[in-house]
Amino acid sequence: MEYKREIEAFERMLSLMKKVRKDCPWDSKQTNDTLRTLTIEEVYELSEAILNKDDKNICKELGDVLMHVVFYSLIGKEKNKFDITEVMNSLSEKLIRRHPHVFCQSGEITYQDVEKNWEKIKLKEGNRSTLAGVPSTLPSLVKAYRMQDKAKGVGFDWENKQEVWAKVEEEIRELKTEEQKEDKEKMEEEFGDVLFALINYARFLDINPDTALEKTNRKFKTRFQYIEQKAKEKGLNLSDMTLEEMDSLWNEAKQTQPVL
Repeated sequence: MEYKREIEAFERMLSLMKKVRKDCPWDSKQTNDTLRTLTIEEVYELSEAILNKDDKNICKELGDVLMHVVFYSLIGKEKNKFDITEVMNSLSEKLIRRHPHVFCQSGEITYQDVEKNWEKIKLKEGNRSTLAGVPSTLPSLVKAYRMQDKAKGVGFDWENKQEVWAKVEEEIRELKTEEQKEDKEKMEEEFGDVLFALINYARFLDINPDTALEKTNRKFKTRFQYIEQKAKEKGLNLSDMTLEEMDSLWNEAKQTQPVL
């Protein structure tokens, strides 16, 4: 019964998408290029809902992302390149190919075994490089994390977190050396190395650095807006306040504002 409901819901959604593509003046003019930035926006909205642990909006944003998947498929069909059936069949074949432990092999397999085999399977599929699957357009922090994670999949990784932290300290020393020389280009290079090493350390702590940084961004925003609000209540402009006064309100915000 549940399977039937799922099929009916998908058929209804696909039928509606075909109709709006045909009859809506806005939808009928969209192309892959015009949809691309909107798709990125939808994924970020989904990401925000996940960070907020907002299940209602996760459901809503997943619907928006699914709409874009179907939209691209309709455009592909119009161009005689592919359709939604090919998209789903391609995904099904990939699921089978990349999960031999589920569909082919017998016996027990661990989480670590799956991680170890994942990139090897992808290389067998024809990927020229372990890192080929990391989009060049990803934000730099996310890209670094994904590259490190993929390199780990073929055994190129540190032995333990102590080694990684030693690398962080080494990169910080090198940054300080270049700072003393006032070599801007070298400082930039070493600063990047520090960030890359810290992202590596986050992996060993089982922390997603992008999620951690976003939570800190939100915390900073909440506390800074608290300072602004308190200053407004006192009839003050932030630019007229001393650093000590603002710092006092900052510490007050730390005590009163919820942790996000």
